[in-house]
Amino acid sequence: MKINWRPYQLELKYPFTISGFSRTATPLILLEVEYEGLIGLGEASMVPYLGENLETASAFLSKVDLSWLNYPFDFDELINYLDSIADGNPAVKAAIDIALHDLQGKIENRPCHTFFGSKQENMPLTSQTIGMDTSEMIRKKVLEARGCKIIKVKVGSEKDKELVETIRSVTDKPLFADANQGWKDLGMAKEMTHWLYEKGVLLIEQPMPKHNPDANARVMEQSPIPIIGDESVQRLRDVKKAKGVYHGINIKLMKSAGMHEAFQMIQKARELDMKVLIGCMSETSIATLAGAALAPLCAWADLDGPFLTKNNPYTNPGFENGKYVLKDSPGLGVEVL
Repeated sequence: MKINWRPYQLELKYPFTISGFSRTATPLILLEVEYEGLIGLGEASMVPYLGENLETASAFLSKVDLSWLNYPFDFDELINYLDSIADGNPAVKAAIDIALHDLQGKIENRPCHTFFGSKQENMPLTSQTIGMDTSEMIRKKVLEARGCKIIKVKVGSEKDKELVETIRSVTDKPLFADANQGWKDLGMAKEMTHWLYEKGVLLIEQPMPKHNPDANARVMEQSPIPIIGDESVQRLRDVKKAKGVYHGINIKLMKSAGMHEAFQMIQKARELDMKVLIGCMSETSIATLAGAALAPLCAWADLDGPFLTKNNPYTNPGFENGKYVLKDSPGLGVEVL
């Protein structure tokens, strides 16, 4: 079992601005796992708030030895091994997990989505995110997102209402809203949930700071629309703690350390009668296809990575009528440009 990897700078079409942060590119690790002549592809998207970068990823990968791992892969054993190397580093752990799922699909000559029982008829619509920007640029971005049937709006500033009204001036599509912990005043947050409901918002992600579960719970208790935990819910151990604080959770493979634990998180959320939004970071087609393999098990999807980038080195995943199309190709079905 051999691992190869290289850094890659994923450039965004437009500056991506959320509450408290803005960026124009995202550092990635593109990773390959080779086993008996077959190669599995993985990806780590290292956004700043998870504390990962090329240096931390390189240091972690230098300690990884998969010579002990043989097919059929034991993913519980794998994640325990990776966690034993170091805490954190969920994105680079996800890259290894994703590559091994892709590899397993190629070994067995079956698509990754079949490992989880995902079916195309259950695929949810996916949203496309509109970051904070000028009114002119917001209108431009919304009009360019014609292929998506849901728009995701980044809120969490004093201009939230202006931003939403700008979007509503050019489209009546349903909206997702993501505050990224940007709301600090509880009374204002409660008022905004009702105002956003009137504007056609279907859900709100992480309204209040993640370290304030009481405030998030109070927003949830009176909100007319689902409140979803994002930054506060990263791995399996966090799902149970989200019960009573949020109506549902946002799972991202770069937070969950990959597909295996993401599937466990979906199962745990179902046990707790919580809904799931599957999301993404800035990603290429590798991680997007990995997320799409799990999306039919979720209530909502926000897998817009390839839509927001300009140098995806792989062909974009199949996308029709606002939904990703599950492929019959072995593994993830990633195709190099």
